[in-house]
Amino acid sequence: MPSDSALSPSSPPALPATARPRLGPHLRLRFDRSRGKHVLLGPESVIVLNGTGADIVGLCDGSRTVAEIVDDLRTRYQRPVDDEVRDFLDRMAARRHVTVEEAM
Repeated sequence: MPSDSALSPSSPPALPATARPRLGPHLRLRFDRSRGKHVLLGPESVIVLNGTGADIVGLCDGSRTVAEIVDDLRTRYQRPVDDEVRDFLDRMAARRHVTVEEAM
């Protein structure tokens, strides 16, 4: 799972399973051919993601809940991913790389 040290704040808040994460409006997910990896492009910043991180971010469209993202990735990777995905999303939210809305 993602282990990007640039995304590790001190103690992020836990996102509820009903939260609907969306990529921050200042960021764009793109594939960088020169690196051969997905990156998040922001104002004066580039965050290089591994494959799993890119998969998680790609599902952060505001329509899926955290629980739905976890279920989707569990199917793709055919193993439990709950804590790893939630930890990654918590770090992304703490750094405002994703915004979060509660499900109605």
